[in-house]
Amino acid sequence: MTNAEEFFKELTGQIDSVKPGKMFGALCMKTPNGKSAAMIWKDHLVVKLKGNFLYEALNLSGAKIFEPMEGRLMKEWVQIPFIHKDRWKEYTLLSVKLVKDLPKKSTK
Repeated sequence: MTNAEEFFKELTGQIDSVKPGKMFGALCMKTPNGKSAAMIWKDHLVVKLKGNFLYEALNLSGAKIFEPMEGRLMKEWVQIPFIHKDRWKEYTLLSVKLVKDLPKKSTK
């Protein structure tokens, strides 16, 4: 496990309203509605943000819109490098707040 993955795992334990899960095969944080609020991807935190929070995060050095596959940008999801780990909790909490109120994931 990389330092970023270890840090993400610790961060997951610090946030009461999430539980560990998987998204695209990577470690993620799931909210009670079953939605992913944050994940670790190639030693970057990936979170869903909107408005000024999204633009602020994108202005961090090395941050960019999340692209899990070439040409498949995920609008409102930003990738934040491990060098900004001191900001990861802040952005994760914003993402959890945004995602937790989305409609519950349907079960088939």
